[in-house]
Amino acid sequence: MSEIAALKRQLKIKSGAAKRLMKENGLYRKEAEDLQRKLDKMIADGAEEWDLKNARRLVEESTKMITDTSDRMGRAVGELRDLSIKAKKEPSLAQDEDLLSAESLLEEAAL
Repeated sequence: MSEIAALKRQLKIKSGAAKRLMKENGLYRKEAEDLQRKLDKMIADGAEEWDLKNARRLVEESTKMITDTSDRMGRAVGELRDLSIKAKKEPSLAQDEDLLSAESLLEEAAL
């Protein structure tokens, strides 16, 4: 496989991984917010301590997953950025859709 084809393939793979991790991170953030809201409601309603303990544990687990996916997403975006810089140096890839897709994903990750 030529170097350009390998570069395009890696762009597609890294873009997919970064996109998946961004989505996963967003889902964990939403889940943590929902669980925290549920816990707050349980506290306000005077739920039993056992139920509160389990709800707190679920919130903690979601928070840990947010941290984990954020770290993995950061690594994936960094690798994609490095690969994108390398691909920009290839004149034949200047307007390649995989490169353009990767750059738009990098912009989205920066937000």
